[in-house]
Amino acid sequence: MNEMPLTLFEADLSRPEHQEATLHLLNAYAMDPMGDGRPLSEIARREVIPGLRNHPTTVVFLAFHAAEPAGLAICFRGFSTFAARPLLNISDYFVVPAHRGMGIGRRLLEVIEQCACRLGCCRLTLEVQENNHLARQVYASAGFTQAVHVPAAGGALYLTKPL
Repeated sequence: MNEMPLTLFEADLSRPEHQEATLHLLNAYAMDPMGDGRPLSEIARREVIPGLRNHPTTVVFLAFHAAEPAGLAICFRGFSTFAARPLLNISDYFVVPAHRGMGIGRRLLEVIEQCACRLGCCRLTLEVQENNHLARQVYASAGFTQAVHVPAAGGALYLTKPL
């Protein structure tokens, strides 16, 4: 049996085909129960690619299984003041359900880590929903743990305040 080729790479959002794949996968993620549970709004569909292109720290990774978009990671470079080094935050991470179980998620994380090392990053960060057990298993197998900066203070929590 022939295996279909898996291709992973850093996207070039000046290329229309990379824009299209990014938007397609991001919309699929938005509709996923672990995303937003609904499609991207028309405003988001219109503005997300120009916004990502104009944001100075954007790094996007795409995974294709054969010629089909199968996985996406949208990351942003940040900075750790205590380590005085950059970090890379995985903001959006998604594998199309039909392509899960093929190792695409693990391979995406490997490519992200390689990029972070090239950028001189001190760590990777991400957020995940508590009940997203599948993603949490993938992250744990890749070495991700809950952030604990001072053991006596407990684990770090991700908080948000909509504006």
